[in-house]
Amino acid sequence: MSAPFIAVPILLAAAGPAAAVKTPTAINMTPPPLPQVNYSAPPVSVMSQTPLAQHAPWLTHTLAGIFVFLAVALVVLLAFQTTKQEGLSGTIGGRVESAYRPRLGFDQQLARTTSWVAITFAFFGFLVSLSGI
Repeated sequence: MSAPFIAVPILLAAAGPAAAVKTPTAINMTPPPLPQVNYSAPPVSVMSQTPLAQHAPWLTHTLAGIFVFLAVALVVLLAFQTTKQEGLSGTIGGRVESAYRPRLGFDQQLARTTSWVAITFAFFGFLVSLSGI
């Protein structure tokens, strides 16, 4: 029964003196210096402009304004139109018109005006895409 009591003082003697606790050192909190920027150089353009957009911005913006106006007009004209026939056959085939043009009713005039506005819209869309906006 004396063996366990002898082992405890031997283990304590083997541990040696208590180690000193180190205090943490101060951390440097100053940020590194910022890189120097040369502001005298001209900014690099990511997107280049077309010659038309560089020399005639009023023309490109006018084309874009007409394009937006035609888009709104096309939406309004398409909203006013009514369908005469129901189903897929009326959508694809429509109705047969004769070769001569009698006096058109409101629906025919609206359809003709809508087709001209749609063609003009496509043409101005092509011009706006070439202008570089």
